[in-house]
Formats: sequence, structure tokens, C-alpha cells
Amino acid sequence: MAKTNYRIAVVGAGSLLGKEIGDEIVESPLASAVTILLDNEEASGMLESMGDEAAFLQTMEPAALENVDVAIFADAKMLREYAGTARAMGAAVVDATGTDVDAPVRLPLLADGVPLDLETAQVRVAHPVTTMLALALTQAGRVAAVKAAYATVLQPASENGRASLDELQQQSINLLNFQSAPTEEFDTQVAFNLLPALGEAAKHPLVATEERVVRELKSLLPGGPVPVLQWLQAPVFHGFSVSLFVEFEKPVMLEAVSAAITSESMDLVGEEGDPPSNLSSAGQGQVLVQVKGDGTRYAVWMAADNLKLTARTAVACALELTRLRPLGKVQ
Repeated sequence: MAKTNYRIAVVGAGSLLGKEIGDEIVESPLASAVTILLDNEEASGMLESMGDEAAFLQTMEPAALENVDVAIFADAKMLREYAGTARAMGAAVVDATGTDVDAPVRLPLLADGVPLDLETAQVRVAHPVTTMLALALTQAGRVAAVKAAYATVLQPASENGRASLDELQQQSINLLNFQSAPTEEFDTQVAFNLLPALGEAAKHPLVATEERVVRELKSLLPGGPVPVLQWLQAPVFHGFSVSLFVEFEKPVMLEAVSAAITSESMDLVGEEGDPPSNLSSAGQGQVLVQVKGDGTRYAVWMAADNLKLTARTAVACALELTRLRPLGKVQ
């Protein structure tokens, strides 16, 4: 019997990112696909929502990947353990964690991106800050050549999962009660603070994420301007904010820059509205943008829901991979 629909597996579906990916699938062209939610044995049997529907998490084991067309991994540990098995069983793999440096980085939201090779078996999802900067620089570059770019990135706790969120919450509570703050994740006080680096024993050093974004931008924008980055840990729970400074080769009009940056993936916020923030961007798949400046120099302020934006990119990558796979009978 010919297959009539794709089968998508979300591995690590109980994580913060996994839940967003499940919700994003429901809102995407893959909504009609058979979606399987997989996680470790401890999470197995838990009830999760996918849009307006309810689904149970199943135990992650090799047999669960049989007849799967695309496996989206939202957990780095399970990616290392099961990605090879998924490929061996014929599934294409989407690394939403960004940890597989050997897989090609993908950003389907970038209209001028290079198409996938027909033999591609695994791809790596672009980091949300890579997405924000690549979209802004590519679209701004349609007005005039970009001479230089500099960006300050404010990172939220949710970038590194639930454990980091919980530690920031506990630090905040403890400090307000004049108690010592836990530092297992950050190895320093993040609550009520703004830092260019974490402690030496931090589980997720800022420099590692910054270096990843630089590598991805160089890959996605070959020959293009890669901004000088200043990466900061912000005392916020969710949502990236980025201050991008762009200098053009020649004077351009504000209206032209604003029009070029506006797209399906970037929503321009006017001066009369509330400025983009990690709060206003929560739950949105678009990057919120505000542009100021004149002549050759412009300041671009951006905010995005990091989990939602990563989930949207991951599902777009899965859609790309399904288009390389036949469905139904081949005549």
C-alpha cells in the first residue's frame, strides 16, 4: 500500500523547545502529517498538547523511529544517541539543538538561501540570533551595500533550557529574601545583573553560543558582512533582544531601509507603537523590528521569541526535507 502521508517524529518533545516544535507543526503545511512525540522513559506517558489536540509522549527507543520520514531532535543528548539510528532507518534528521557541527546549517526563512542537496540526510537549524541577524543584514543589503555591522546580543535564560530558567527564578527569589543564590548552571549571579561572561564552571558558556552564531553567519552569508558581536547574559527568562548597528556604503532613506527589512519573517514596529521587547515578542514566530537613523548609519532594534523562532525554523527544515522524499505511488 502506498504511503499517503508523512510521519514526523519530535525527539525530546517534553523539553521547552520540543513543545514549541509540536505546536509549530500543527500551524504549518505539515499539520496533516502523522506526528509522534518521543522522549526519555521518565517523561513517557505524559500528556502534552499539540495546538488544540492532546498527545502522549512515547518512550524514545530505536523501534519508535521505524517508517519515520523526518526526525526533529530537540534534545542534544538524544541527538547524539539516536541520530545515526534514525538515518539508518531511512529518516532525514533535523538537529534543532544546533550541536551537530558537521551537518549543514539551514535557514529556510532566508529567501536567497542555497537549495538543499538531494542527498542531504541531516541538517542543523540556525540559531535564533543567526536568523535575526541574517535576515536583517540580507534585507538591508538590498537597499545599499553594508560597509560595517556591530551587534549587541542580550541572551535569556531559556536559551539553555529548563534548568537555567529554574536557577534564574530561584536566584531572584533567594536574593529578594537575602539568601544565597544557587549557581550550578551559571556559576555566577545572573539575577538582577548583566554580564559579558559567566563563571568558569558555567554549563553553557556565552562564548560557545557566540562562536556558533559567527560560524553560521559566515556559512549563510558568504562574502557578506558578519557583524562584530558583544554577547551579554541578561536577567530575563525568555526572548532574545539584539541591538544591530549598520553602516551603509552610501546614504539611504529611512523609509527605504524600513521597507527593505519588513518581510513575512520580520514585523516592523513604528515609533507610535510599543517598541519590540522580549515580552511583546513572546509567542510570535516573527522578529519584531524598529529602525532609527539617517544617511549611512542606522540602529536596528530586534526582539524575538527564541524557542518559537527556532521551532519555526526547524519545521521549515523538516518541510524542505519532505519535499526531497516521494509520497504515494511513483508513476
